[in-house]
Amino acid sequence: MDVVDPFRHRPADLREAECLIAAVQLRLAARGLAHRPPPPVPTSCCGRGCNGCVWTGYFDALSWWREDAARLLA
Repeated sequence: MDVVDPFRHRPADLREAECLIAAVQLRLAARGLAHRPPPPVPTSCCGRGCNGCVWTGYFDALSWWREDAARLLA
């Protein structure tokens, strides 16, 4: 993955999400800031592409987690 802003890039998959989480956590740790854990990875996806898929909720929650982290770092 190319270098991206971990606060603006919307991950396309779990691998990208994990990379963004790690980048945000490194920035927080470098500044000695505590933040709640990122949202848990879904374990109940059926793989059918449901409307309201657990992955949609996960990526939304991850976005909010990153917004909170950005506020801490500001």
